[in-house]
Amino acid sequence: LRAEAEALKAEYEAKARDADREIAELHAAAERQAGQIVAQAQADAEALVARHQAMAEDKIAAAERHAIEEVRARAATAAAAAAGRLIAEGMGGEADRVLIDGTIESLKTH
Repeated sequence: LRAEAEALKAEYEAKARDADREIAELHAAAERQAGQIVAQAQADAEALVARHQAMAEDKIAAAERHAIEEVRARAATAAAAAAGRLIAEGMGGEADRVLIDGTIESLKTH
């Protein structure tokens, strides 16, 4: 009976060692997996930040282009209005006659 008890004790001690080893292996695997998950999450977060930064830079560039186009359009409108005023102020009846006569003469020679 004693021999059976010692054999049974040895068997359970072996099973306990196997269980401890399996627990250690599972723990190590869980730590590796957790490390991989953290690394992937960090990479995903960095990619997300980069995408958002690129989108923000694109929006800023578009706003700058729009502002420049608006300034150019306003400058062209102001220049055209100023030229119209200058022409209107500089042209009188005599100036109109001289311009028309010159144009007619140039047409005759062509």
